[in-house]
Amino acid sequence: MRRRELLAGAAAVLVAGRDEEPGARAAPWSSGSETPRLKAPPGTTDCHHYVYDRRYPAFSDTIKRPDDATPHDYRALMRRLGITRQVLVQPSAYGADNRCLLEALAAFGGETRAVAVVDAGVADAVLKRFDRLGVRGLYFNFAPSNGATTATMIEPLARRIAPLGWHVEINVWAADLLPLLPVLRRLPTPVVLDRFGHVPEPEGPDHPLFAQIRRLIDSANTWVKLVAPYDASKMGPPHYPDSGALARAYIAAAPERLVWGTNWPHPGEDMKPDDAATFDLLADWAPEAATRNRILVKNPELLYGFPQSTRAPHSEKY
Repeated sequence: MRRRELLAGAAAVLVAGRDEEPGARAAPWSSGSETPRLKAPPGTTDCHHYVYDRRYPAFSDTIKRPDDATPHDYRALMRRLGITRQVLVQPSAYGADNRCLLEALAAFGGETRAVAVVDAGVADAVLKRFDRLGVRGLYFNFAPSNGATTATMIEPLARRIAPLGWHVEINVWAADLLPLLPVLRRLPTPVVLDRFGHVPEPEGPDHPLFAQIRRLIDSANTWVKLVAPYDASKMGPPHYPDSGALARAYIAAAPERLVWGTNWPHPGEDMKPDDAATFDLLADWAPEAATRNRILVKNPELLYGFPQSTRAPHSEKY
């Protein structure tokens, strides 16, 4: 298995940064070239990925900016997985400089939304302009923190974006989430917890933090992103069984509050995962097609304001 992973990683390096022919299955910054066995339903939405462009400087010399990962590169992944819609997230590398994000947002067009990072003193006119361009939330990244946002910024900014119908997305380590829970409960906006809420693994649903997040979901307008199962997994690829147990627990508890994302181009991962294989994990996490359709299509429509899909989900079996 190790040899196969190394070969897949080498293949990803070879295709990275190279123009793909129309219909090609390989995608830059993603291992493998096969399409998923799981058929993506119409309207499938990737709710978490990034773009990088060397024309834009890094926010800090201490933050490593990955090589270019462009809208053109990402479209190859869309073709491979059957993704129809997407949500761009502002990378840590750029701090509160959203120029790269907004340029990509314009390049992708109407089937795209974004989550930005702003300074505490951002003007209301800027927030309204971002809203017209497709931004639907603010990102507070503390795992690790890059200094662009602080916990004290969350509540004041949430009150300012509430009239726009935006949400607050939090990426925070488990130990640092507990002190934030009282703040998150009183926010006037929806709250999105990134990366499975960073519940420690392999304890997963047996860890006390999972119960805390369950209560937050039940008592407030809180959502969880099923993103990057490799991040906290102690059991590893290809199936990430500890992350899978956590995903199944979330799906059993609150499928109406979950969205899915690729985390492409997988910044910080030297061995890029096989995005098709990761997508196929959904067949194990959510065996029912209706549940997968809710996570992949209907929930993103509610959270990000995409037009509602009128087509029925695929009934093909895995």
